[in-house]
Amino acid sequence: MPQLLFIAIVAGGGWLLYRKFVADAEKLARRRREQERERQTGAIGTLVKDPATGEYRVQREEE
Repeated sequence: MPQLLFIAIVAGGGWLLYRKFVADAEKLARRRREQERERQTGAIGTLVKDPATGEYRVQREEE
């Protein structure tokens, strides 16, 4: 029985690591696509509208 519990914990940890890896890979791919689009258009950054104030600002990397 302890072996089964150990295998379940290792499998669960492996699954969590896999999901983290996939999420990071998707985030990097999205950032790369945005950078490529900005390079093609010659833009310095992407503007986003602040819903509270209605002003535009340059999008931060973590957004």
